[in-house]
Amino acid sequence: MQIQKNEMTNYWLAKQEPSGPRGYNFEQLKKEKVTVWDGVHNNLALKHMREMKPGDLVLFYHTGNERQAVGIMQVTSDPYPNPKETVERFIVVNVKYKKSFKRPVTLDEMKQEKKFKDWELIRISRLSVMPVPKSIWDAILNLSQN
Repeated sequence: MQIQKNEMTNYWLAKQEPSGPRGYNFEQLKKEKVTVWDGVHNNLALKHMREMKPGDLVLFYHTGNERQAVGIMQVTSDPYPNPKETVERFIVVNVKYKKSFKRPVTLDEMKQEKKFKDWELIRISRLSVMPVPKSIWDAILNLSQN
């Protein structure tokens, strides 16, 4: 499946714990087709989410024991206040399933790539939403095909 993108597309990575009481995984998104991306409270991650726009592409990253990028979702809404929260600064975006990777790309693989060393995923490991530079996006897609 070819991913449609244009010059204005931004690329992101969003993390989710696939197991546990509040866990959500990529297979669930694939089955449901769409979801609301919520639960983000970190100020820097919220700042990144406020920059998301419909059409942007997002790597779905499993945290916890897995620590790997497993597929792609697409933003389908502008950010809006989380209806489940009383604090207005907590926002959400709607996303839809776009593509599963042929094989996941692990954090260990990414750490071995020199071009990844300054990326937030490597430097700020707790950050749940972050931009992905186009060169890193392309490298991850390439690794996922091997």
